[in-house]
Amino acid sequence: MHSSKPHRISCNSLHFTGSVQHSRGGEVFATSVDCAESAKGSRVRTVDWLFDWHSELGRKDRQVLKIELFHEPSIIQGLVSLTDKGDHIYMHLIENASWNKGKNKLYCGVAGNLVAAACKLSFDLKYDGIVSFVPKTQLIEHYQKTLGAKLFGSNRMFIDTREAMILVKNYLRQTI
Repeated sequence: MHSSKPHRISCNSLHFTGSVQHSRGGEVFATSVDCAESAKGSRVRTVDWLFDWHSELGRKDRQVLKIELFHEPSIIQGLVSLTDKGDHIYMHLIENASWNKGKNKLYCGVAGNLVAAACKLSFDLKYDGIVSFVPKTQLIEHYQKTLGAKLFGSNRMFIDTREAMILVKNYLRQTI
C-alpha cells in the first residue's frame, strides 16, 4: 500500500442496503449508508459521540459516512471517516452512536455495516476491497475475529480482498 496524495471520496453512489439487528428483540432492519452533512449543517450531536465528528466533517481530505435505519432516517446510528489513498481506503475513525455501545446497546451490526460500506467503496474504486486502519491496541483481536482484519507491522491493520468480499456479502447483501 503506497501513500500517495489523498483524494476526497465522492458520494454520488454511496447508498447501500444492509441490516442491523435489534439487540433485544432480534428484529433485523434495513439500513442506508451515505455521506454525512458538512460540519455546518450536520445533524451529528456532540453529546452522542466520543470523537470530534464536527472536526472530521470539516476536513477536506476526509469523507464521513453515516448509517441510518430506513424506518428512522433522521437518527444517525454510526459514523466512519474515510480517505481515498489512491490504492486503498483508509479508515481514520469509526464509532457507534452512544446508544449502540456496550452491553445495553440498542442495535448490533452498525460498525460492521460501515466497514462493509468502506470495503464496497474500495471495490468500486478498483482497489480490490482493501481497507486499512490503525486500531486501538485492545481492539486488535476483536477486529481479527469479527472483520477478518490482518495485522501489518506493529499496529496497522488491513482488510484484504477475500475478507472484504465476505463483509460486503454478509452485511450489504451484495456480491462483488
